Amino acid sequence: NQDNQKMILPVDGLTVYFPYSHIYPEQYHYMLELKKSIDARGHCILEMPTGTGKTITSLSLITSYQLAHPEVGKLIYCTRTVPEMEKVLEELKVLVAARKKEIPGENPKMLGIGLSSRKNMCVNEKVKESALPEANSGNKNSRSAVDAKCRNLTASWVRTAAATNKNIELCDYFERYEKMDSDTIMPLGVYTLEDIREFGKAKGWCPYFLARRMIQFANVVVYNYQYLLDPKISKLISTELDKESIIVFDEAHNIDNICTEALSVHINNTILESCQRNVIALSNKIRRMKETDASRLNDEYKRLLQGLTQSGAIAGGEEMLSNPILPENILQ
Repeated sequence: NQDNQKMILPVDGLTVYFPYSHIYPEQYHYMLELKKSIDARGHCILEMPTGTGKTITSLSLITSYQLAHPEVGKLIYCTRTVPEMEKVLEELKVLVAARKKEIPGENPKMLGIGLSSRKNMCVNEKVKESALPEANSGNKNSRSAVDAKCRNLTASWVRTAAATNKNIELCDYFERYEKMDSDTIMPLGVYTLEDIREFGKAKGWCPYFLARRMIQFANVVVYNYQYLLDPKISKLISTELDKESIIVFDEAHNIDNICTEALSVHINNTILESCQRNVIALSNKIRRMKETDASRLNDEYKRLLQGLTQSGAIAGGEEMLSNPILPENILQ
């Protein structure tokens, strides 16, 4: 019918699937400029007023371009906040549902994944409870508390130790995730953070690590700026992404602040005091190790002298045994 026909737009030779029956002229011009940039494998800065449908316009054009030109790789859509991320994924759901109706007898392969922090994706109640005191007090470090607790349950050295010590606690969701087949892929579709949490919980798999793995197979990945811009995070998350990808920074005027924050170190009195205590503890441990090692080395030296003297291998061993102390420079 006429409404359905309006969902298919010719944009400079490209068939674009648009999920609504009406499109603003500004949206169409936005698509034209965006297609020119992708054709040229270049960069562009596009601006539209708030409320004019930038998100669905860019998603419609780029996913249609992917359908016609698979070689362009995946779409990496970067947002600043979790609500913005969820909004993009919901729009993508609407778009994919409309696109399926417009391609009779064909099921377009689409896997859209959102990825956020452990705090937003964890389903382990014990881990989430670890952040409650900070969250209830309004402390922004609740995310760090979840991260720390998660690492204490999933780190490789912890899991190695747990193999011989049953008293060491592990995360059941992560353990089951580790046992899943390496070629396992989530069913096609678009998954919001809540969708991934529910899917992971139903399967007994960790949603956070599952999402990290699935971004390798996804056509569209939606995550925070830091996952691409922060070197500490991007080398863990984004190094395996396709080099040929389309990158979108939503609300890109925030990029300079994000980059500044990513490369900044915040130090306060609490951190300095903690560092001082750790340095003192390390110094004391090194001193005790030196004292222990010096005693053990002297004992070994004495036994060696006794053996050599008794065997007649050295002369004057009795005099050396009377004062069997290694020189200070050797002990150091």
